[in-house]
Amino acid sequence: MYGDYFGLTDLPFSIAPDPRFLYLSQQHREALAHLQYGLNCPGGFVLLTGEVGTGKTTVCRCLLEQVPEHTDLAFILSPGGTATELLSAICQELGITLPGQPDVRQLSNAIHHHLLESHAEGRHTVLLIDEAQNLPVSLLEQIRLLTNLETNTHKLLQIMLLGQPELAEKLARPELRQLSQRITARYHLVPLSFDEMQAYIAHRLSVAGIEAQLFQPSALRRLFRLTGGVPRLINVICDRALLGAFVQRLPRVDLITLNRAATEVLGNITVSSRQRLPALAALLLLLLSVLAVTGWQYQREISHLVMSLDSPPPALPAEELPAAEAVSAAGTLTASAATATTVSSELQWPEIDTGLSQILAYQQLFALWQLDYDPVSQPVICRYARSQKLDCTMQEASLETLRAQNHPAVFRLERPEHAPLYVTLIAINNEQATLVAGGQTLQLPLEKLEAWWPGSYVMLWQPPPEYRGPLRPGSRGAAVAWLEQHLAGWRNRSVRPSQPYYDDVLSTDVQAFQQSKGLIPDGIFGPQTGIYFSASLLSGLPQLSD
Repeated sequence: MYGDYFGLTDLPFSIAPDPRFLYLSQQHREALAHLQYGLNCPGGFVLLTGEVGTGKTTVCRCLLEQVPEHTDLAFILSPGGTATELLSAICQELGITLPGQPDVRQLSNAIHHHLLESHAEGRHTVLLIDEAQNLPVSLLEQIRLLTNLETNTHKLLQIMLLGQPELAEKLARPELRQLSQRITARYHLVPLSFDEMQAYIAHRLSVAGIEAQLFQPSALRRLFRLTGGVPRLINVICDRALLGAFVQRLPRVDLITLNRAATEVLGNITVSSRQRLPALAALLLLLLSVLAVTGWQYQREISHLVMSLDSPPPALPAEELPAAEAVSAAGTLTASAATATTVSSELQWPEIDTGLSQILAYQQLFALWQLDYDPVSQPVICRYARSQKLDCTMQEASLETLRAQNHPAVFRLERPEHAPLYVTLIAINNEQATLVAGGQTLQLPLEKLEAWWPGSYVMLWQPPPEYRGPLRPGSRGAAVAWLEQHLAGWRNRSVRPSQPYYDDVLSTDVQAFQQSKGLIPDGIFGPQTGIYFSASLLSGLPQLSD
């Protein structure tokens, strides 16, 4: 219901374990690495535990997309029942057919025979059991017996157990010490920290098609206190809070809406009675800001306030110009890169309404990319960018980071003793920043821009073709082929035209590129890496400096 309202292409907070939405925090990367170890190193057990909702199953689903071609994987979800039922389920997963109703001994023999044949063919077999805390001691012992299936030199079966913390407690029992001693790798997932939770929410919103901050800082702090950083609870409350914001026609989830959503999900909770009532002018500016990023469509105001160039509207003082009217009026103005020719060496700021300056700033930004942006017909800037095979992102970073990213950006400038003004930063040369504000080009010393720096901005960048989200090992498609072509040139190696998927070579190349730009070398091609890639390796795109 709220997807179109916020300009989303997908629901960002579904509790389904979709690997596309997997946020690889440091601990999730380590958990995935432990499971990948189990795929490639035969013998013994790999144990992954974590509280309910911390992301075990999602990590598991991500692993399933990366199973090597030489590996057969039997995935058992929510095991239970008898040994016969468990072994029958393993046989079914491995494609072993048996006539009649075999007993435990016959099933074990059939599995052993299948493992010997697979080993002779150079294949590796892995048994992965999710929700393993539900297994009684007798079944855990039966699973341990499967690891006795071996040749003189190799274990024939690798077993991975995923479960809640009580699984680790169960394995610590004296009667299961033989199984516990065979665990070669174990990892325990804990809830997210506050910083990780913020990055987690931003990541899921980005995958769903939006870079805007849809939760107020106070709402995020309350969310962390309520959920303790458990991803599943975060998802459920965020989903309900966005629905509440949609019903109330709010631009972002505020503290009141978050508390109401949490009450509906968790039951009665204690909420703070202190509320802030922002001034009407600030609220109008906030609504206008979200209009550009999330697509608020005030159709009634727009439809009757759009004026033509032949019939300009009567002049109004800037303080009397309504926000919706500023959007409509912007549809009739063309002060963009093509017409912004007035260059001033002095700070002669244009006298223009804050809201209208924002619309003109985005028109200027798109003009740098050779696009004619119409805010009336295309109010959602990110959606419009993607329709033109670009992408956009809202960043919270320093001016130094923006210089390193090296693409033009739009931001809101708070000037002393003046109304806020949206500007487009189009160039940085010789410690001077070139800005366009209201169609007027200005030169501003970097020192002064640094002093006024707002800390956030919106930027366009060029993604790979058919880009749908972060590319990671196992990804396939045109975006991966594009990445192979450009990275091969950057690394001075031959292009592999038949390379069908994102492999270790591409991951290593991406890590090398990330290290060259001072990024975290996780080997994943996402928006942050993509921005640097766009400005550094693609020719003919707008840059802040040569």
